[in-house]
Amino acid sequence: MHNFLLAFIPIFVAVDAIGLLPIFISLTHGLDEKIKQKVIVESILTASCLAIGFIFLGRAVFKLLGITIGDFMVAGGLVLFCIAVMDILTSGKERWVTTQEFGVVPLGTPLLVGPAVLTTSIILIDQYGLLPTLISILLNILFTVVMFCFSDFLIKIIGEGGSRALSKVMALLLAAIAVMMIRKGIGHILSG
Repeated sequence: MHNFLLAFIPIFVAVDAIGLLPIFISLTHGLDEKIKQKVIVESILTASCLAIGFIFLGRAVFKLLGITIGDFMVAGGLVLFCIAVMDILTSGKERWVTTQEFGVVPLGTPLLVGPAVLTTSIILIDQYGLLPTLISILLNILFTVVMFCFSDFLIKIIGEGGSRALSKVMALLLAAIAVMMIRKGIGHILSG
């Protein structure tokens, strides 16, 4: 249970379901409820398949390319740090444009499962194991489904300003996790 909680929190921060809420609402504003449900299903299937596929194939790709976990931790930490800084400095993830299949791109990936989740998941597998990491990812995606399904109600409760503020706090936590990953990656490289 302890490993699960330690894996769940970084994935929760990386997914940032609360920060995605205003984006989801803006993308689905004015859509028929049936189409909105289709978008939710597309985004969740895309995110789940990508995350699970990367968990099981990521290491093989690393081995093929000669990438060590230390290398990935440093590179992933740098990418996470850049994502966190962009999220802190911009007014949200509004840089994404709406297309006909926005449930897949950009909602399923890279917003729901993108570089932050993929990088974090590979590192968490080493630290806490495959099962706690996999369950953490799936539960976070499930949590996001619930957020999307009740999006209209939730945004009324916390407001758009509250959602943006929570998203900025999550981005700051993501930056701190990125620095920790870089530090551990450098340690891993020096000790290896």
